[in-house]
Amino acid sequence: MMISIRPTMATDAPLLPAIEQSAGELFRTIPELAWIADGDNIPPQRHLELIADGACWVAEAGDGSLAGFLAAQLAGDALHIWELSVRKGRQRKGIGRALVTQAAAFAREKGLQAVTLSTFVGVAWNEPMYRRLGFMALAPEDCDERLQDILRDELAAGLPGERRCAMRMQLARADAA
Repeated sequence: MMISIRPTMATDAPLLPAIEQSAGELFRTIPELAWIADGDNIPPQRHLELIADGACWVAEAGDGSLAGFLAAQLAGDALHIWELSVRKGRQRKGIGRALVTQAAAFAREKGLQAVTLSTFVGVAWNEPMYRRLGFMALAPEDCDERLQDILRDELAAGLPGERRCAMRMQLARADAA
C-alpha cells in the first residue's frame, strides 16, 4: 500500500481523533494501561491550533484515507511532538517512522536543535520505538522547565508518572554537515 506524508490541512482535523482512538486500542493489550484506550483524544479544535502552527503531518493512503498523523509545535529551540498516532491495522508498517522522519527534517530546516516528546516507558510502541528512531530518554533532572511542566500536566491529568518520560532527539546542525 502506497503511503505519502503531507502537511495536515484544516479539513483533516475532524478525522484525527478517530485515528488517535484507533491507535489507542493497542493499550488494551497492557492490563494496567488498558484504560487509556477509553481516554480522551485531542479535540479537532486543538488540532486546528496545531495545524495553524505548520508542524503537523498526515500519512495518506493512495485511496485518500488517512493512516496516521503527527501533531507537533515549535517550542523554543525544539519541535515538540504532542501526538503520533497510526490507525490500528496500519501499525508496524513504517508509517510512524516516516512521520517522525518528516518532523525531524522540518525541525532541521527550521534550524532547531532538537525534537522532543513525552511517552510511556517500557511500552514497545512508545519509548523503545523512539529510542530506535534516535531519541534519548531524559532523567527528570535533565528536563528543561517546558518538559518538566508537560510531565507535571500529564501527572495531573491522571497519567502514571512512574511510566512517563520525556525524550529528546538531538539534531545535527546544518552547518556541521
